[in-house]
Amino acid sequence: MNYIHNVTRRDLARGSGAMAAMLAAPRAFAAGLQPLRFGIGLKAINAAVINTVIGEALGYNKAEGFTLQPKALGNNANVQVAIDRGDVDIGIGVPAFELPLLAKKQWPDDVNFYEYTYPYKWDVAVLPDSKIASYEDLKGKKIGITGFGGTEYPITSTVLKSLGISPSTDVKWVAVGQGVAAGVALKRGAIDALAYFDVGFGGIEAAGIALKFLPRPAKIPLIGGQFLTAKRSLLKSNRKLLIGFGRSVAKASTFILANPAAGAGVFIKMFPEAAPRGASNEQAVKAVLTSIGRRIKLYNPPYAGAAMGSINPHEFTVEAHLDKLAVSHVSPLFTNELIAEINDFDHKAIAAAATNWKP
Repeated sequence: MNYIHNVTRRDLARGSGAMAAMLAAPRAFAAGLQPLRFGIGLKAINAAVINTVIGEALGYNKAEGFTLQPKALGNNANVQVAIDRGDVDIGIGVPAFELPLLAKKQWPDDVNFYEYTYPYKWDVAVLPDSKIASYEDLKGKKIGITGFGGTEYPITSTVLKSLGISPSTDVKWVAVGQGVAAGVALKRGAIDALAYFDVGFGGIEAAGIALKFLPRPAKIPLIGGQFLTAKRSLLKSNRKLLIGFGRSVAKASTFILANPAAGAGVFIKMFPEAAPRGASNEQAVKAVLTSIGRRIKLYNPPYAGAAMGSINPHEFTVEAHLDKLAVSHVSPLFTNELIAEINDFDHKAIAAAATNWKP
């Protein structure tokens, strides 16, 4: 199965029925504030999206005139459908699902306007006593992934291809589910290696499962950033809303970078169900810190002089090239026109508030 090459508008539409119940759930919102429906490609909200959601509790959203309604839609394909149908206002966009649509001339009138997590966030891990020592050793092995709707499958496939390993014939992909279940599958020997992203691995390690990470290839491509995505029509009709959400995410990212423990505490207070079962508040905060330890380093762009949230089109062109996708230009996918206004706040004041944060 090669999802990144075969995905079409029809494939995405098939997931629309599965989303209906998730989208229908009501959520209370503050009077006088515009509700912003935010689509997330996870089965349940976890710390991977911490910098997109804690602005609600920190007052950043209220300052921009909206209140957030996060909706966990299961996978990235469902988020794409929800954006297209207008079931959410803004969703998380990923190039692994966008580029094939662009190549097939099926890209809708959507736009990525803020990069909330930069490359590169995926790894492959094995058990500490495994004889697998490199990506090259994965040939002929069973690689676990959360599912074929997750980003780790297309991204890891691309990296393997860059090493001359065919992702369709040289390895076997096994869907093992999200979170600790994926770690348990590795521990029990159901898979030889696990491809996952930084926060996912952090959750497995927080559960006490030891991992050995394979060294990343010397020239890992800077691909796989994740974006805030909306319809271009919304950009035209409610530019203020997109700027406001982007600014909230930038402020929250700045807050977390200045005081990760405070950010983790705010997140657990908002989403206590994300804490390990039976954990005290202190243990829950520690678990979040473990899971986001690698991720928060990716809030700032890896490009000299680039503003937080700005989008480098080279990421799209490199990924399209590696996947042999016929994409002549990537400009339909993104805009940087909102970045200056999004970053129009006192970054030092936000960092100081985080440093002095009292729960």
